[in-house]
Amino acid sequence: MTDMHTIGERAKKASKETQLFTTDLKNKILKDTAANIVAAADDIIKANEVDIKNAIENNMQAGLVDRLRLTKERIQSMADGVIKVAALDDIIGEVTNMKKRPNGLMIGKKIVPLGVVAVIYESRPNVTLDVFALTLKTGNAVILKGGSDAINSNIAIASVIRKTLKENGVNEDALILIEDTNRDCVKELMRLNEYVDVIIPRGSRGLINYVVNNSTVPVIETGTGNCHIYVDSSADFDMALDIIYNAKTQRIGVCNACESLVIHRDIANQFIPLLVERLKKKDVVIKGDDISCAISSYIEPATIEDYATEYLDYKISLKTVATIEEAIEHINRYNSGHSESIITKDYANSQRFLDEVDAACVYVNASTRFTDGFEFGFGAEIGISTQKLHARGPMGLEALTSYKYIIYGDGQIRE
Repeated sequence: MTDMHTIGERAKKASKETQLFTTDLKNKILKDTAANIVAAADDIIKANEVDIKNAIENNMQAGLVDRLRLTKERIQSMADGVIKVAALDDIIGEVTNMKKRPNGLMIGKKIVPLGVVAVIYESRPNVTLDVFALTLKTGNAVILKGGSDAINSNIAIASVIRKTLKENGVNEDALILIEDTNRDCVKELMRLNEYVDVIIPRGSRGLINYVVNNSTVPVIETGTGNCHIYVDSSADFDMALDIIYNAKTQRIGVCNACESLVIHRDIANQFIPLLVERLKKKDVVIKGDDISCAISSYIEPATIEDYATEYLDYKISLKTVATIEEAIEHINRYNSGHSESIITKDYANSQRFLDEVDAACVYVNASTRFTDGFEFGFGAEIGISTQKLHARGPMGLEALTSYKYIIYGDGQIRE
């Protein structure tokens, strides 16, 4: 097995260098990386095809295969994200809240890197590039442990990044990819408190729970996405159908896809048949309550488990409710704290939904698919946090920083 302590030492050493990088150097490295990733697209896709072939042979779920797949268009989009990160303001070194105390001391807060960030993730090779862009911009070093299902893709992308770092005359260990697929590496990584400042798990609920419950290194918990759309009694039907279709079917293997619907009973008889016809276009299986099943024979009976499931598939649950109070109660009971949306013309109901639904991102009349660092203007994201400390929602540059107090004096001593 790979010597994880050596990897920790290398990353810690690199972090002492990355924290001193100038903004110009960071931006040049990022721009060069984006160009080199696009130039290497054919080689990256060739490596990705090996992972795709293995995934299909291992009967990986279709949505997860799609999440694993890289195309030239997706690689270009990844590179565009890196360019956007380069264009963002560099917040490292900013001093805020500088105040003068009665004793003459000037005390302020200076934004600093976290240090060494470790990310454990599954099935999404784009994470390799996204995470690097954000950690470099914030002066951090990063250790990556991807899943075995994307190992060839991750190696191909990481090799381009490390080559670019070397070409710019800096320590390649600003990014270290653990290529060893032995699961014991994860166990060791979670205990590298001496070297690693924070671990961010991205992937299945099983992976996230495992890291949260076993890591001795602080964890920022990213969550699965049991995302709901509530169609209120005043909803515009065409808008609701378009939003649901987009949120459910555009990409089924992503955490911001809609997995659960809540429909007001006042419109159920009119709306549900239209919903069924729209979702039939993608052969979406609908699991519903007794009322919805009585309205359409296409709908299958739902279980309690269905309402709590992130399908990552062409499946969706449906619950009818008599009031917005009931809708909010259902959503807060079964959601995963990720993204929830209301479709309504009623301003009071929209505001109540925003106030009372407990989730990182709450929408009015829009698709949950927008919960994404790129869409939020972050360039990329380190993950989507469903916890409330130390970050919540799509995590961009600020989530990868801490601060320290800086104090200026002129000889003060404490009496």
